[in-house]
Amino acid sequence: MNLPLAYTPRTYGDTEHPFIALEGPSGMGKSTLENLLTHRLRATSLHTLPRPHNDWSKAANSHLAPLPQLCFYLSGLLHASDCVRTSRSATPVIADRYQSSVLACHAAVHGIAVEQVRQLAAPFLPYILQPTHTFYLRCRTETLQARMRTKSDLKQDDTDLLTVPGRLDQVLFNFEAVAAQDPSAIWIDTDGKTPDQVTHEILHTLERTRA
Repeated sequence: MNLPLAYTPRTYGDTEHPFIALEGPSGMGKSTLENLLTHRLRATSLHTLPRPHNDWSKAANSHLAPLPQLCFYLSGLLHASDCVRTSRSATPVIADRYQSSVLACHAAVHGIAVEQVRQLAAPFLPYILQPTHTFYLRCRTETLQARMRTKSDLKQDDTDLLTVPGRLDQVLFNFEAVAAQDPSAIWIDTDGKTPDQVTHEILHTLERTRA
């Protein structure tokens, strides 16, 4: 789809450093890995949703019906994409969640098929900058549940992941479905691995794919 000139994404120079997204349910250790990778790669990091959307997300989750809520998250994703465009002209960029989380989590929360959410989002997808690598983190359900019990910054979405019947299974299924259509997808198993070991595995994968 050709976007009108006013909607065409801006460009920021000819240099394009790697853009890496970390995906998976809460408790997988994405934020820890983001910090480690940002340090090792001297990268810029962001969380989807970035500010100012992050400041509004609690109210959006509490007060918006499903379709307006999806529009809110798409707006945040479009803004995140602009932030990545600005930053990757100077440094690599690490995103803690990105497009896949918006699709997988929204679909799971509202009992909608991922493909239906993707179809609704389709008019906006040409604007969204695609990662060079998307690392999907996974582990056994028992491992994830144990990690969530020790998480210090639990939000309502985190609590719902473990307490709403079927929510965790649906989220995991949705990430599998989204990754199956993601050309940048790389799965990383995190069972029995420290954050440093997972970081090393990701860095090794980046080096191998650049070779």
